[in-house]
Amino acid sequence: MINFTKRYVSLPNKLSVLTLFHFTFLHTLTIASADASPKPYKPHDNIALDCGSTTNTTDLSGRSWISDNTIYLDQSSKVSVISTSPTEGDPIPYTTALLSRSQFTFSFTVTPGPKFIRLHFHPASYRAFNRSNAFFDVHIGGYTVLSNFSAALKADDLKLEVFYSEFCIYVDEEKLNLLFNPNPNMPDSYAFINGIEIVSMPDNLYYSSDDDTGFNFVNQVNPYRILKNQALESLYRVNIGGSSISPTQDTGMYRSWSEDGEYVTNGGPSVLPVNLIISPSFSVIPNYSAPVPVYRTARTMGTNKTVNENYRLTWEFRVDSGFTYYVRLHFCEFQVEITELGDRVFQIYIDNIVAEHQADVISWAGGNGVPVYRDYAVMIGRASNEMKRNLSIALHPAPAWRTRYSDAILNGVEIFKLSNEGNLAGPNPQIIPISLPKISVPPPTRPKYNIRTTFLTVIGVVSIFVVVSALYILIFRRKSRFEGSFSWYQLSCKDYSSMDGSGKVYSSVGKHSKDTTSVADNRC
Repeated sequence: MINFTKRYVSLPNKLSVLTLFHFTFLHTLTIASADASPKPYKPHDNIALDCGSTTNTTDLSGRSWISDNTIYLDQSSKVSVISTSPTEGDPIPYTTALLSRSQFTFSFTVTPGPKFIRLHFHPASYRAFNRSNAFFDVHIGGYTVLSNFSAALKADDLKLEVFYSEFCIYVDEEKLNLLFNPNPNMPDSYAFINGIEIVSMPDNLYYSSDDDTGFNFVNQVNPYRILKNQALESLYRVNIGGSSISPTQDTGMYRSWSEDGEYVTNGGPSVLPVNLIISPSFSVIPNYSAPVPVYRTARTMGTNKTVNENYRLTWEFRVDSGFTYYVRLHFCEFQVEITELGDRVFQIYIDNIVAEHQADVISWAGGNGVPVYRDYAVMIGRASNEMKRNLSIALHPAPAWRTRYSDAILNGVEIFKLSNEGNLAGPNPQIIPISLPKISVPPPTRPKYNIRTTFLTVIGVVSIFVVVSALYILIFRRKSRFEGSFSWYQLSCKDYSSMDGSGKVYSSVGKHSKDTTSVADNRC
């Protein structure tokens, strides 16, 4: 939740007490008034189908969902109807599901024109249907919007229990078919759906009119136009600086608007101005373009000119590589200081490429309090095996000589992926394996030798050998000399009692080693 006590901004040295008064109303008043006000647009087709339900239901916002009594479903399809409920949030239309291991088709009677198609998924493990086995394609009209799609992987990646995917299709005929086809190459694969919305939109809300010359194709020479043979996938719809806006608070088309906090990657000292008194004047764009709260809140760079000139206010959005993207930026100057051309001029970067060198909202809108939007197309290429990357939107003040206030403003963002030869399908989120920490075993250490150590070792060993050898020689020679003299002395004695006739002499030395001299003396 945003801290609304900080939701005002003072432009450098130019604010008055009266200005601050405009910025300090409670945001809840806006929500209440927006929800109670009549919707600017009433769709001709407004179908909300609760798949698998046998009775009409009403969600928490009060919107009615019709029961699925198979009037829209191909009667030859073999489907199962299984009930389950999400643990949190609105249970409608996620309480029941249609599931099948074979292809099935919905057929709707609609009026020709552009439509929102929303597919609602609750990827739970239904009876006899494991959530990890749901891989399937979805075709709407002649477009492939999902291919080998895993709702379980996407929900896990989004960290959501339930979600929906939104597409924009221009319908030429009165029949609109939605085909679900399980992956035939995967055992036990199946397709499922919990809810389907089909809501009309104004002809030229996103699609270009016949006389439209197109809009800026970033880093390209020719402008870009959204043609009727193109399909769009709505990826992001953000209320910059404000609170989330629910489908029932939209302008009649049941679009959801989220907060921008999770997408800001370089917010610096940015602030969140709000003006709840202003009643936007829709003199340039239709009043159904975005809900009024989008044009009463914003994010600006801050009040310090020096700081602003040294950073870019940046948002980043994760997208599939290899597609062209349609970016719509919403603006409304509602601060009382910004009334003249050149008051606040800034640069707009999309994917790090300059899309606008001198963006001046007052120049585009014609005055303060007038909403306006600017459209851009940008190609997000694919490098090597890169499946996804970030699409950035950044703002930076124009040179000081060109702008009165070194600042920038943004109120809302919408981002769509454009079909490529009838295809909108992107890859499933990648599963990042959890790797166990590697235990590094150090190699056996080897003694480190050097010449000095080796030399000293050899000298020491040789010295010890010489000393031991010298001692041995001295001791051995003295002992040999002593024993030689003693033996000679013994043989010179005349021991007649020990000499036999053969001339052999038997010595008795050693038997009395403690007194050998006395023994010898006694015998001589």
